[in-house]
Amino acid sequence: MAETTSDDGRRPALALALLLFGVGVLHFVAPKFFDSIVPRALPGKARDYTYASGVAEIGVAAALAVPRTRGLGGRLAALLFIAVFPANIQFAVDTVKSEKASQAIKVGSVARLPLQIPMITQALKIARLARR
Repeated sequence: MAETTSDDGRRPALALALLLFGVGVLHFVAPKFFDSIVPRALPGKARDYTYASGVAEIGVAAALAVPRTRGLGGRLAALLFIAVFPANIQFAVDTVKSEKASQAIKVGSVARLPLQIPMITQALKIARLARR
């Protein structure tokens, strides 16, 4: 078995960084969608949460992209995926209740919820590899 080095996590870290950066930018370019999935039980304005999560995603992307902070970035990414999970649930609930949404969109919005688990485990793997 080949020895594992900290560089083993470079490619997945950069891929995750690119994904988070892109989604983070979308929070500012097209905030209405993100506003709509902020759980209504949260106090304050949805737009504040939209912008805060966009900043968090861009910040975590930067941490993942830099080798020195990659371990921290992986741990922060895992926490971020957990933190935004209620918004994903809100999106699924709203989509399932919507008369305008197609059956495929309804099924997709629910089916994607378990995909948070591999996202979290991948982020944690990146963090572990960065410590080697």
